[in-house]
Amino acid sequence: MSKFWSPLVKSLEPYVPGEQPKMANLVKLNTNENPFGPSPKVIEAIQAELNDNLRLYPDPEGESLRQTIAAYHNVKPEQVFLGNGSDEVLAHLFCALFQHGEPILFPDVTYSFYPVYCGLYNIEGKTVPLTDNFEINPEDYKQPNGGIIFPNPNAPTGRYLGLEHVEAILQANPERVVVVDEAYIDFGGETAIALVDKYPNLLVCQTLSKARSLAGLRVGFAIGHPDLVEALTRVKNSFNSYPLDRLALAGAKAAYEDQAWFEKCCEGVMSERERVTESLESLGFEVLPSKANFVFARHKEKSGESLAKALREKGIIVRHFNKPRISDFLRITIGTPEQNDALISGLRPCS
Repeated sequence: MSKFWSPLVKSLEPYVPGEQPKMANLVKLNTNENPFGPSPKVIEAIQAELNDNLRLYPDPEGESLRQTIAAYHNVKPEQVFLGNGSDEVLAHLFCALFQHGEPILFPDVTYSFYPVYCGLYNIEGKTVPLTDNFEINPEDYKQPNGGIIFPNPNAPTGRYLGLEHVEAILQANPERVVVVDEAYIDFGGETAIALVDKYPNLLVCQTLSKARSLAGLRVGFAIGHPDLVEALTRVKNSFNSYPLDRLALAGAKAAYEDQAWFEKCCEGVMSERERVTESLESLGFEVLPSKANFVFARHKEKSGESLAKALREKGIIVRHFNKPRISDFLRITIGTPEQNDALISGLRPCS
């Protein structure tokens, strides 16, 4: 029935999400979910919303959650934009801020949704090669463009770009929006949100899916100058005025109100990340420095495809990208200590 498709749909190459396999006793380390559950306060807040009010629409502006996020990051509520996961926020910003008739810049090895959004909105994307060490070089972004976007830490490499280098990119592009996608920033990096009042062209995106263990609620946000937020709001209200439901708004707010739980989870992931890195290196892997809740590693002799297949046969799922430059790498989510033990045990005979 593709004869009914529009020409745009025929040309799209959609994003392929991480596999959600239905296997017994699965060790699932392929989608960067937090191994530790959400705060008990989140569960309580959601349960409290399970009442007759579900017949009513949620707050279309998410005012209470915006105020909470703004207070946490020391910005004003009018600088905060909410979306149904950071992917929706990204989709809106591509539409609102990147359609200037010039190519937008992003790394050649990065989040694969960026070229998808370029295709959806008919935006030209220009990839900027990472260095031989898979790092972003700010000097490479001093070229004509219609906007810049990159994850920090980058995905799937996990490498982090210090704020002084983020500032160098901002200073070199004062007339274009620079988007820093911080899905993994809480696992050892320093957020660029502290720079938004200094640079009106900066927009920072974050999600509650990773560090706050709420991938199932779909809550994301962006912080920047009110003019940038207004542009996103115009697109949102032309698409879906109610992106976050009552349960998501309540759960997200509660997650920000339990700082101790948040810190405990982040510290647990970072501790396990260090242990997994050391174990992988002892097995002959090269592991890129990571500030995310995953590691990006390749074996000195074995192919990434063969290792992913061997692990799968043992019920251990990791992410393998059959793409240029990174086909020998595995992206491995940091799991619980027990899951990480199973990973290392599963790789030992392969090394």
